[in-house]
Amino acid sequence: MKCPVFEINEGIPLIGCIAFGIIDRGTNLLQIRPISTCPLSCIFCSTDAGPKSRIRQSEYIVPLDYIVEEFRRIVKFKGAFRIEAHIDTVGDPITYPKIVDLVHELSQVKGVETISLQTHGSILDEKILDRLSAAGLTRINFSIDSLDADLAKKLADTEWYDVTKSMKLMYYVTSETSTDLLVAPVWIPGLNDEDIPKIIRFALKIGAGKRFPPLGIQKYIIHKRGRKARGIKPHSWREFYEKLKKLESKFNVRLILKPSDFGIHHRRIIPVPYKKYSLIKVKVVGPGWLKGEKIAVTSKGDRSVTLINANEIPIGAKVKAKIIRNKNNILIAYPII
Repeated sequence: MKCPVFEINEGIPLIGCIAFGIIDRGTNLLQIRPISTCPLSCIFCSTDAGPKSRIRQSEYIVPLDYIVEEFRRIVKFKGAFRIEAHIDTVGDPITYPKIVDLVHELSQVKGVETISLQTHGSILDEKILDRLSAAGLTRINFSIDSLDADLAKKLADTEWYDVTKSMKLMYYVTSETSTDLLVAPVWIPGLNDEDIPKIIRFALKIGAGKRFPPLGIQKYIIHKRGRKARGIKPHSWREFYEKLKKLESKFNVRLILKPSDFGIHHRRIIPVPYKKYSLIKVKVVGPGWLKGEKIAVTSKGDRSVTLINANEIPIGAKVKAKIIRNKNNILIAYPII
């Protein structure tokens, strides 16, 4: 089911919600989330993205000027040096209509040294890759979970998904653009075990990782509201790292990565003005991302808030709410009626 897309206007702060805006986790990397949509419905998706989502009720888009203006403000606060702007959404950022303009504008902000982007690349083409590279994209984290066409379609739960096209685009990145490539498969035990070594060989063969690590193999994790690959038990962290160590030895490439491999370091974090379990006044301003939720804004207008258990609360209502989560300024609260 295709969800309606709600535009985040300037009356809705870009700090506070996980599905849109900017997230600061206390490092020099800022997560930029201009859109929430995705063309794929991967069976392991941690955010239940794509046309086959069962728990989403809304998607979001943020106007270009608004998100760039807020990014500039936050960079100035954090210190305008060695900043990485990482465009990673709860969907796929390539669906953002102005993705090239966004990369260009971020590249013009003083202190920004790296612009990276996370994508499955299903709707990319050479022309977009050329434009992204020219706009200043430093690295593309390209997800590919199997080199087998049928298994790739099964994992993406999308019949039109063409992994051969994705492989050609990855080679295009390394051979024809100035953008670095990091190949980022999700390892799903029992489904793509045989593909992981093949993906490593492929990444090394095409020259991924000229400046950064060539591979970022991700552990399949079951999230409370994400999709679960049926009948699959995730690796334990210990088992996952043991398997990566063996592959490191086999292929002579580092696969167990640290933030420092990407130049990520601690940096002062935007203060969290609201304590956990505190009561706040909010105004409901839009539909929630997931079923049962609404978006609200604090009475001071300084944060967005996700209201849960808010089905019966109309847009425009002013209510009291209790904060149950405030980590990294991502505020979740339930209404006090």
